Amino acid sequence: MDKKQSKPMELLNTMVSEPYYLLHFLAFFSYFVLRTSVVQVLSTHITDRLLHREIQAALAFGLLTAVKIVREETWEGYIADTIFFAKIFVIGLTLIVDYHLTLCYIVVFTVIYIFTQQPAFQKLGTSSKLTPLQLESLLTEGSTSRLWLVEFRAAYSPACIRSSRCFPELSITYSNKNFSFGIVDLGLFPNAAEYFGISVSGSMSQLPTYVLFSHGDEVARYPEPDFQAKPFGPPITKRFLSRYFKLDRHLLEYINGK
Repeated sequence: MDKKQSKPMELLNTMVSEPYYLLHFLAFFSYFVLRTSVVQVLSTHITDRLLHREIQAALAFGLLTAVKIVREETWEGYIADTIFFAKIFVIGLTLIVDYHLTLCYIVVFTVIYIFTQQPAFQKLGTSSKLTPLQLESLLTEGSTSRLWLVEFRAAYSPACIRSSRCFPELSITYSNKNFSFGIVDLGLFPNAAEYFGISVSGSMSQLPTYVLFSHGDEVARYPEPDFQAKPFGPPITKRFLSRYFKLDRHLLEYINGK
């Protein structure tokens, strides 16, 4: 864990250095600048209506973000949802001012979506980044670990970005001499997806995929090979992965076997 006093500076540095965050901040800030400018030429009726809607939007936004911060396990997921809510409210408020302004914001948000990407969690915990060849070598030739839990991810996948913090944090808690964690980036090695039976295409994408190997053989996988991707499927969380792969049991077996 980073020291608390370094957190504000770390967040500020991320916001300034990452185009995804910086451009969204500028887009949202521009609303207040434009709002101050156009309110002088709007009628009193429209101004009062706009203020009323802004208060409603602020209350709704605060409620939604409060619910999300309680229910969402990762900051990446929370930030993604918060930005999405903010976009909806900005577009809705600009409709009261002028639909041309609404179209401009829709274009701006579309451009940001096309040319930037939310950064994933960068730390690895105690997991190891592996190439497909390294993973195959570990599984066939053996390693010091009896069990390997491997996450197959891709940097372009929103689902992988949202859950990118879970796997490294799990590795800190559960890795030991018998249980290791590895990460394979299918964005860098797309041909490995077919070899490991993972769909990465469009709406049928199975990213991220988690596979547990024991003595080189696959013993568990999520999602299953015949899994049908759903827009509102169960979220990937540390609790879910821990239960699905019985990580607590494996840790207890290691401790009791010492």
